Amino acid sequence: MDYNENPKEYYPPMHTAEHLLNGTMDQMFKRGRSFSAHIEKKKSKCDYHFDRDLTSEEIKTIEDKINAVISSDQQVKEEFMKRDDAAKYFSFKRLPEEAGETLRVISIGDYDKCLCSGPHVTSTKEIGGFRIISTGFENGVLRVRFKINEPK
Repeated sequence: MDYNENPKEYYPPMHTAEHLLNGTMDQMFKRGRSFSAHIEKKKSKCDYHFDRDLTSEEIKTIEDKINAVISSDQQVKEEFMKRDDAAKYFSFKRLPEEAGETLRVISIGDYDKCLCSGPHVTSTKEIGGFRIISTGFENGVLRVRFKINEPK
């Protein structure tokens, strides 16, 4: 999440799904988290520095990994860390100066951990399901558009 955006406008299940997508993309491709995201209740998108579009097999693998985490009912926790300690683990590229000396860290089980100021669910089961609705590649940017299904 971009700290400059108003976290009150984020829908917690979708915002937590964004964390899962970012964690999965970083684990699979080792290119870091999205540099830009637009998170809405109905559909969202993340942009990544990349060199191509995703294959259909990669899309399925991403969806399968994220849905497995959702189904496994991982706990979503927040903790706070001093800026100096956080610098050992996290990039501050998107962190605004006004973030302060104590930073909020969101963990999704052992699957993902990042700095964030937005609202989240307390368990991945609250997300329901995840699917990529489209991808596109242009000028070094991979855009991934996704939706979630409400739990039944």
